[in-house]
Amino acid sequence: MRSTSRVLAALDGRFRVVKAPGVDAPAAQEDPAVAATVSVMLRDIETRGMDAVLEYAAELDHWAGGEVELDAATIASSGERLPVDLREAIELGARRTRAFAEASRSHLVDFSTEPVPGLVTGVKYVPVGRVGAYLPAGRFPLTASAFMTVGVAKAAGVPEVVACTPPQPNGGANDAVLYAAACSGVDRVFVLGGVQALAAMAFGLLGDGPVDMLVGAGNAYVAEAKRRLFGRVAIDLLAGPSEVAVIADDTADPEVVAADLLGQAEHGPQSPAALVTTSAALAAAVVEAVERQLASLPTAWVAGPAWRDYGSVLVADDREVAATLMDDLAPEHLEIITADDDWYFERLRNYGSLFIGPWSTVAYSDKGMAGTNHVLPTAGGAKHSAGLSVGRFLKPLTYQRIAKTATHELADAVQVISASEGMAAHEATAAIRLAAIAPVVAR
Repeated sequence: MRSTSRVLAALDGRFRVVKAPGVDAPAAQEDPAVAATVSVMLRDIETRGMDAVLEYAAELDHWAGGEVELDAATIASSGERLPVDLREAIELGARRTRAFAEASRSHLVDFSTEPVPGLVTGVKYVPVGRVGAYLPAGRFPLTASAFMTVGVAKAAGVPEVVACTPPQPNGGANDAVLYAAACSGVDRVFVLGGVQALAAMAFGLLGDGPVDMLVGAGNAYVAEAKRRLFGRVAIDLLAGPSEVAVIADDTADPEVVAADLLGQAEHGPQSPAALVTTSAALAAAVVEAVERQLASLPTAWVAGPAWRDYGSVLVADDREVAATLMDDLAPEHLEIITADDDWYFERLRNYGSLFIGPWSTVAYSDKGMAGTNHVLPTAGGAKHSAGLSVGRFLKPLTYQRIAKTATHELADAVQVISASEGMAAHEATAAIRLAAIAPVVAR
């Protein structure tokens, strides 16, 4: 999430920088060392199969042996090992995320159209056959990740969803992550982490064959593995460090803005957080509030460096400049806290997910309570891509049914174009059909 020099030059003199990132580099970039390591691991796993997977599991995840697949009873009983309030919150998040996905699915309908008599074309939505979901459980177990990946895939009608999650110090899965997967309808769960988990799913080493699609967040090694496996399998997207940006004016509460910026900076020391405001007074107040809140924040050890190195505050001359700056940033998560929320809602185009008004906060989506997906594009990807949704698990397959009576509507022009290209075989496929109806036309 960085401004581009072209846009900054065009707006020169119409905004000022109150706080710039301390590091002059993008938060997410391809690391050659990571790429080299992942490349070696993937080749090794593809060659040696599960022997290599288990060796990496022992080396990197301290796997101590035994079955890597969890049995149905362990999965089903995971909720019993959780506090009641956490269990109920997970169940709520699973239901809400599934409900939003099902509502989205209901708007993706098969259709057909007949542009000319005898030519019927259409689309049929067909779910992918098998999905592999990676469920992170490292520094911060992302409990809601299963809602967004497993649950949404199931809402799309995917027949089988397998999941991998890294082992905990006790050798088992994180029970909260596991229960979220169970509530989301997961079919099989394997206690494997990192590159070896993604490779095992993609190469067909777990269960009944290769997955068709890999989804889910992870560290730089997981992201690089997805990058290199793309093509062999589909992926959701290549996500970098979590991002948040806020557009606010003088009606916003600086304490709320500061809290929401730190809420995403907490994800990791490279997580960008940006404020674009039309109020110089609010900009100064937010900077002060961030420092004050960091002083008592238990996760200041991660949020503090993120704010220092990747935090920014810009003051725009007016709302049009603010919107232009924000569309250029194209943040993963975007909050609007202004007196003109509806204007910004209509004007803004580039964001992963939008949070409108002072009562909306990214954390509500992060934890599954809003129902929307938190697997979203980062590093400017929102300029050209959307986040994970039920539609990503569906293939909109086109078809055509052409009657004899429509032959002239298609074949004549196909002959002309094919002849101009020199593609004689294409031309012949049309000509043979025209010849077949010529006697009928002659009568």
